[in-house]
Amino acid sequence: MTSHFIPRRTVLAGAVAGAIGLTAPFARGQPSGASWLRGKTALVTGSTDGLGREVATRLGALGATVIVHGRNEERGAEVVEAIEGAGGKALFYRADLGSLAEVRALARRVAAEHASLNLLVNNAGIWMEQGNNERRTSADGHELVFAVNYLAPYLLTRSLLPLLEKGAPARIVNVSSVAQSAVNFDDIMLTGNYNPNTAYSQSKLALLMLTLDLAAELPADKITANALHPATLMATAMVQKAGMPARATVADGADALMQLAASPDLAGKTGLYYNQMSEARGNAQAYDAAARARLKALSQELTGLA
Repeated sequence: MTSHFIPRRTVLAGAVAGAIGLTAPFARGQPSGASWLRGKTALVTGSTDGLGREVATRLGALGATVIVHGRNEERGAEVVEAIEGAGGKALFYRADLGSLAEVRALARRVAAEHASLNLLVNNAGIWMEQGNNERRTSADGHELVFAVNYLAPYLLTRSLLPLLEKGAPARIVNVSSVAQSAVNFDDIMLTGNYNPNTAYSQSKLALLMLTLDLAAELPADKITANALHPATLMATAMVQKAGMPARATVADGADALMQLAASPDLAGKTGLYYNQMSEARGNAQAYDAAARARLKALSQELTGLA
């Protein structure tokens, strides 16, 4: 099965990046409609910068205890300090999602130090670096983009399901993308013909496929799982490293993500994919049960959950 080619300068550009103009109270002001998060625990991966940092800050303002995740201790401490300085509660947990051993350690630490988890936001992701489009591998020998963008959240989410069950009603929000291409099961690690855009778009479709599997498996009144494309080419370090001009703000993306994470209107709704603020439909392969089963079996094998 071959992946759809996405030109380098148009990857992620399938969605209009105009201003979002959200009016819901949980967007940028004090979110009275998201009181269910007060006193709850939320984990946001990749939250020392960009979209993740903005979302973590907003969750802290809602009264949630925020587990800030990243690889940089100094930046993590800055986010925690900012949340606590605004009256919120936060902790920093370091883990490199390019290592499945570190993902497992992160899950164990969360489970050991928290009685329950109410919100898991799988936000961390990588793309390419300007001038370096070569294929990279993870600590486990997997293609790095697939490992960080998909295998890590797969393992983390599956490992934290018991804790999310204790936090019911709980939510899982996966940051996918409008850039989606079919998973190439003949060469999922792209060893034969590597393209960073294909690596990214394949990983983001795989994350949507995981979302739909979780939604089918979990009772919606206990745990919901939804995914979204937050905004096109936000002004983040990832976009900057790729050498792409920003077309949207981090605040735009955070508005969209917070809708799934905090809006009371999404309570009990699961298996949805949002393109920014609107419900949409992803790549056709995401809705192919046989393809999802094949990906799940492979994911279990690669992460050691089989």
